Amino acid sequence: MKIEFSGVTVECVSGDIASQADIEAVVNAANAQLRPGGGVAGAIHRAAGPGLDKECRPLAPIKPGQAVITGGHNLPNRYVIHCLGPVYGVDKPEDKLLADCYRNALRLAEENAIYSITFPSISTGIFGYPMEAAAETAFQTIRTEILSLRKVKLIRFVLYGSDALAVHERYLGKVFEG
Repeated sequence: MKIEFSGVTVECVSGDIASQADIEAVVNAANAQLRPGGGVAGAIHRAAGPGLDKECRPLAPIKPGQAVITGGHNLPNRYVIHCLGPVYGVDKPEDKLLADCYRNALRLAEENAIYSITFPSISTGIFGYPMEAAAETAFQTIRTEILSLRKVKLIRFVLYGSDALAVHERYLGKVFEG
């Protein structure tokens, strides 16, 4: 599913976030230490190779809601933007911290003249954030931020599995067209 809003394309696809060759920056759902792990962080670090871990070390730790940028190393992307999402039920207020992830990633993309960026569903894996609430927060934040974007023209969500894709497509339509 794809929508156009204020000159920016926002789309949802199912696939491997570490294989988005047509995108300049990939967003990593990182851990505080920016180290390889499971889920999205593991996939991105495995694809990027050991140089990413080495570049990340002096940037850590980061706090929930923060974002930092590195090179893409062996990924097909020029940049990786690392965001630490909130652990649901632990990091408060969850909705503000999750919104800060998307806001800060988009601001880093804008500052670095990045045309295209791809996001995972931040915090919905082992951090336990409910998928529907996370999708709504993500798209509400992006809708607001789009109005100040000048460089970013493509925002893609790469989702793992048909259930995650269906939820994100529903909220993409609800937030942007509803």
